[in-house]
Amino acid sequence: MRGGASLLDRLGDRLSGLRGRLTPDAAMDKITWFRAGGTADVLFQPADEEDLAGFLQAVPDDVPLTIVGIGSNLLVREDGIRGFVVRLSARGFGEAEAISPTRIRVGASTPDKRVAQVALDTGIGGFHFYHGIPGSIGGALRMNAGANGVETRERVVEVRALDRAGKLHVLDNAAMGYSYRHSAAPKDLIFTSAVFEGFPADRDEIRKAMDEVQHHRETVQPIREKTGGSTFKNPPGTSAWKEIDKAGCRGLMIGGAQISPMHCNFMINTGNATGYDLEYLGETVRARVLETSGIRLEWEIKRIGSFRTGHEVQPYLGQLL
Repeated sequence: MRGGASLLDRLGDRLSGLRGRLTPDAAMDKITWFRAGGTADVLFQPADEEDLAGFLQAVPDDVPLTIVGIGSNLLVREDGIRGFVVRLSARGFGEAEAISPTRIRVGASTPDKRVAQVALDTGIGGFHFYHGIPGSIGGALRMNAGANGVETRERVVEVRALDRAGKLHVLDNAAMGYSYRHSAAPKDLIFTSAVFEGFPADRDEIRKAMDEVQHHRETVQPIREKTGGSTFKNPPGTSAWKEIDKAGCRGLMIGGAQISPMHCNFMINTGNATGYDLEYLGETVRARVLETSGIRLEWEIKRIGSFRTGHEVQPYLGQLL
């Protein structure tokens, strides 16, 4: 019996009342934008917040849980993910609506770009930056996503979340503990929705700002490739891409993975890259930047799952620790 089927068999009637979708041995390369990686033992897509709470209450603490969004900044290792992967569905967590002249309520699975469009439609300024971020709101909340000089923390009013026991929490902006590309909110919290606040703005001005964001992306980023967005966080006082370029890594390839010749803080799958290829390439870049500039780049892309035996990415860990 394979891992997913075995896990579902073990839990038996515990999951019988769920309304969401359970998929054993789910292929994660169908979900991630890199189109690479192994399988999840079981993928669960809850119907709504209540269904998710029931799931969390039913699953024993010793069963691993991994939360993913739309897969835009996600690298899954080749041996896959043990336990359950939870992915919030658009049907139950994809709402986005203005609830006042300056506030928007958004579900965690809503694409960032959709939030920018709702803000445009309702004349709420301050959300144009989401037009250029290829992710969902849950991920934006977790990593304080930002672009074009604006960050998520500037817009957050409150966030709804469930903990590992299925208990509801409502966090205000301060409780999210935001810093650059980081939230100090407890790691076991699953964000389900949030309220954001902007300001009244002219729709033509909002549209102009969104167009500028789109033009920038189309001219300097490989948005039509199989990529995961920005690979590394910007170090203090410089940009990751500048340090990668200085280290001679623009266009560097390992297997089917390549540092984009257009923007060298983007990795791309040229067609047949594995999760191993991509992570090995990233670690190689980190080592060369450390040697060239003395800077330890930090991953912005989230890497999850287990290494396949013999494919551990450790060639430069001694230098990078």
